[in-house]
Amino acid sequence: MTRYRCILGALISVCCMVGHGAFVKGQGSGSSDQAFVTKASESGMAEVELGKIGSAHAMNADVRKFAERMVSDHAKANDELKAIARQKNFTIAEGLKKEHKEAASRVGKLQGEQFDREFTAQMVKDHEAAVELFSNEAQSGQDSELKAWAAKTLPTLREHLRLAKSLSGNRR
Repeated sequence: MTRYRCILGALISVCCMVGHGAFVKGQGSGSSDQAFVTKASESGMAEVELGKIGSAHAMNADVRKFAERMVSDHAKANDELKAIARQKNFTIAEGLKKEHKEAASRVGKLQGEQFDREFTAQMVKDHEAAVELFSNEAQSGQDSELKAWAAKTLPTLREHLRLAKSLSGNRR
């Protein structure tokens, strides 16, 4: 029983130290800013991946052009975010989330007009979420550089959303 208490005490101490370290880090860097960096990097990687699929599979030339723009614009934004995150000691996402992988897989299996329709619908959904995420950061973020980057990136995301809606409307 004494050995059990000793181990339990050590675990509690470690948990307290780790928890305190995470709390202090969150206070210094802005835990909401870290959440933004994670979500924005996940979203950006997903847009590049879906854009690559769209470039290869789109039947409509306008949809293909839009997909190519997704790759270009989001790759640039991803690089900018990585640079800010590295400088500020924020952690970016290491890969696509399950939901993004599933969307890419689902859309990637389609062909022709069905692909174009589902791809543009996914782009509308993704960019509505991105505009909301970036708007929140631009208004409420704690880190001034991240706030400024989110505000600078918002017009491009809004343009992507407008184009996706327009293309989606052309499919129906």
